[in-house]
Amino acid sequence: MAQDLVFAVQRHRATARHYDFRLELDGALVSWAVPKGPTLDPGVRRLAMRVPDHPMEYLHFEGVIPEGDYGGGDVIVWDTGVWVPVGTDDPAKALRDGELHLDLHGERLHGRFVLVRTGQERDLERWMLLHKHDEHAVEGWEAEDHPRSVLSGRTNDEVKADPDYLWRSDAPADEAQVGLKPATPDPPTEDELAALDALGTSGRWEVLGRTLKVTNLDKVLFPGREGEEPLTKRDLIRYAAQIAPVSLPYLAGRALNLHRYPDGADKKGFWHKEVPDHAPDWLPRWDNPDADPGETRTYLVVDEPAALVWAANFGALEWHPWTSPTAAPDRPSYVMFDIDPGGRTSWEETLVLARLHRSAFEAMDLRAYPKVTGRRGIQVWVPIRRGPDFAQTRRWAEKVSRSIGAVVPELVSWTWEVKGRGGLARLDYTQNAVNKTLVAPYSPRPAPGAPVSTPITWDELDDPDLRPDRWTVRTVLDRLADVGDPFRGVLHLDQKLPRVR
Repeated sequence: MAQDLVFAVQRHRATARHYDFRLELDGALVSWAVPKGPTLDPGVRRLAMRVPDHPMEYLHFEGVIPEGDYGGGDVIVWDTGVWVPVGTDDPAKALRDGELHLDLHGERLHGRFVLVRTGQERDLERWMLLHKHDEHAVEGWEAEDHPRSVLSGRTNDEVKADPDYLWRSDAPADEAQVGLKPATPDPPTEDELAALDALGTSGRWEVLGRTLKVTNLDKVLFPGREGEEPLTKRDLIRYAAQIAPVSLPYLAGRALNLHRYPDGADKKGFWHKEVPDHAPDWLPRWDNPDADPGETRTYLVVDEPAALVWAANFGALEWHPWTSPTAAPDRPSYVMFDIDPGGRTSWEETLVLARLHRSAFEAMDLRAYPKVTGRRGIQVWVPIRRGPDFAQTRRWAEKVSRSIGAVVPELVSWTWEVKGRGGLARLDYTQNAVNKTLVAPYSPRPAPGAPVSTPITWDELDDPDLRPDRWTVRTVLDRLADVGDPFRGVLHLDQKLPRVR
């Protein structure tokens, strides 16, 4: 009696785009690469190259395979369902004999199909996949007219930009799929926020699973913008609690440098790196084993959201995580690009430089993530696989930056050591060094209105309303609710840096 078995078709962009046609058989996925994809048109035959069987765990994989691994590229589940062998009780033998008839019952593929072996090409068997004349046949039907995943509704481009999973081809099948989306902690409850509002100038606040001592809550920390009220320490702490679940993935596992302004944004600030003695015992810390005598050794690590609230109460108006994790402090997770306007650089000229970065990364087929700084400039983070050290990423970033600067030499200065540097923009690749940092996504900045360093999409560079300090602690949460977090893809550390001349 015929047995229902599962099948899947994955749209796979590796060395070349193709469709992986996979049938469950004897505990594995028998697989063919179909360059033009399956079709419902009975008048069309599709080339299908037999490839090695895949494990059943791969059936519904949708995500990215790192470059350099077998099949490196992006994958979506283009179709899935069940299949039934036709005319045989032994489909494995039918395949060995070179001809298998089967019925597919999928989301897109329906009806009678035939796989026929036609020859050999190098180490692969060459087959043909075709659809029979039946009630499900559709003339002119093309797979490329249906580009979205049947599971997530996303395209390959969308999955590549923000994948949920990574597949490690060299790992055991039951360990090969790696989740990339960190678990997001719950935000503070309305009752917790109301409790903060109800406190006097100081008190103890139970929030995000911790009891925190908060002080000087009515002290003004940020002057207001025109027509707006100033912001108090209570406002900053409230924002820190609300943004902490969003910010945590960008901070977790990394030493955090704090830019403190205990007397407010309009007073002098200073860098604070050492965790103070009065910090609570539960606060995560990291001892830098490579610190020289006299250098900071014990750093704050924000591995839970309440730690960011503590930092805000400590007077830290800016948050600067290391670009390397504490587990490998000499191996950066990102390559950093800082478009730093000079005194004579207009906002439109800054956008010209940012768009050139956009074109450069598109040409290199690299995912890169921009954000406005909250002050005057734009920064770009490029996530990479662990491997290169800071010297290597700095050299690579310098080559890219100088190539971009050569397009508009009238806008860029490379002599920034000279005070004022002629008022031209700086493409600062020097931040690619151990313990050199750029401001974290969603960190406030010490300026009137408490502007926020806010991630944007590349398309927003063309928005006439875009400004580097457009969003503040009062407005950025509404933006997150409306458009989500466009920076999330930076957490997927799966890219190798291409060669740049």
